[in-house]
Amino acid sequence: MAIENGVWIMRGLFWDDPLRIRSWQELIRWIDEVGFLPLFKNEIDGFSVEEHTSELYWWSGEAEQDPWEWRQLMAHSGQVAYGKFFGKKAGFISRAWFPHFANWRRRGYDFDSRWDEGLATLRQKRLMDQFAAREELYSFELKALAGFGKDGERNFEGTVTDLQMGGYLLIRDFRQRLNKKGRPYGWPIAVYATPEVLWGYEHISSAYRTEPEQSGELIFEQVGKSFPAATELKLQAVLGWER
Repeated sequence: MAIENGVWIMRGLFWDDPLRIRSWQELIRWIDEVGFLPLFKNEIDGFSVEEHTSELYWWSGEAEQDPWEWRQLMAHSGQVAYGKFFGKKAGFISRAWFPHFANWRRRGYDFDSRWDEGLATLRQKRLMDQFAAREELYSFELKALAGFGKDGERNFEGTVTDLQMGGYLLIRDFRQRLNKKGRPYGWPIAVYATPEVLWGYEHISSAYRTEPEQSGELIFEQVGKSFPAATELKLQAVLGWER
């Protein structure tokens, strides 16, 4: 996705291209194959949902054809992880590869250990503490409970993004708010959870015996194998992680 002359331009495939991904279920199958996939075009050619779908239905609201709607269905399915994992931008990670992603980004630290070692910020801790009592939280609930807002902590979006980049949070779903009668209303809102809630601690920690740097190398190799155009510099730009 790019801006040219003030207009958003999508870089996708023609509608009748036989290689075009035609459904969110097909997209999940491909993510399971390649392991990692950002939502939008980036430095690595072909390494995005955008480049393998048609630009015709983005943001149309048609669930069967709109990749922007697909991301909600895919997050809800729990079959892949969705969040801001790639340079603070959104994308997907397969269930099979998420343990290596978590091991690499966490550097072997669960969040409590990271806090004890002085490697996490107070803002991050205030957010993560909320998941001790609740498995899932709407973004507006998490913001309020953690004390972010006009007269409290600032940079809620940036802090939540950093926790996703670190492998500690993901977007579990998108749901509408409920009114006093329990009826949904308004636009769907991001619902956050930990990866452990989605797939269990045993699975998420299954790569902890691997050195974090080795997990990172395995991820680079996997992406490079699936997308041969990826150079080392481009891999660093898209997958690189500055703690």
